[in-house]
Amino acid sequence: MKIYKTLFLVLILAFGCKSAQTVDGNSPVVIYTIGDSTMANKPNPNENPERGWVQVLSPFFNEKVTIKNHAVNGRSTRSFRDLKHWQPVLDSLQPGNYVFIQFGHNDGKDTDPTRYTNPQTSYRHNLMRYVEETRAKGAIPILFSSIARRKFNEQGVLLDSHGNYTLQARLVAQEMNVPFFDMQYYTELLEESYGVEGSKKLHLHFAPNENSYIPKGIEDNTHLSVLGATEISKIFVNELKRQKHPLAKYVKE
Repeated sequence: MKIYKTLFLVLILAFGCKSAQTVDGNSPVVIYTIGDSTMANKPNPNENPERGWVQVLSPFFNEKVTIKNHAVNGRSTRSFRDLKHWQPVLDSLQPGNYVFIQFGHNDGKDTDPTRYTNPQTSYRHNLMRYVEETRAKGAIPILFSSIARRKFNEQGVLLDSHGNYTLQARLVAQEMNVPFFDMQYYTELLEESYGVEGSKKLHLHFAPNENSYIPKGIEDNTHLSVLGATEISKIFVNELKRQKHPLAKYVKE
């Protein structure tokens, strides 16, 4: 009996020490991110004006944090798994790693059976499965709602683009006790603060020949400029601090 008690105490001390290390801001932390183009790394950053918000996130953290961005353009909760993007992440996860999960933009593509998910059913269960599999590896999931699209009506009102996908992400987070960052809400505030015209700077709006990387010009209200991606990273970091999340200890002062 003494042996079992001793082993039990050793385990408590071991796990207690490990938990303390994960929140002191000095132990190495690895963050994996899964999601769509609004998070993903974009090629040719010296020329390309587009950024995913996770692409510009690392400078906000100290040197103890490593971010491995696995988000891919055009992916939904369905296609990210079906196209084998999730398995390498899952195989790499170690206890104490974080997994940021942000989908929704492409889950709503109701003309594409390879990507579309019903928010009340398959989208919800896909999120739950990512959470469960992350936790099974001893890693820590965090759920995000999608960022807002720049979608103003003629009266200058910013309209919702995501319907029940944001609600379901919030409900899954509540039911499974997962930290939740409502990026749709905060990015709606961001779009509104810049205004109907000013918010174009957060996205990709170029006239023909205005930008050498996009000579034909573009009016893209979903994807992000360097400014837009940076502003969203700032929002996330500020929300980490507000929620007093353990990762806030790794944010640069």
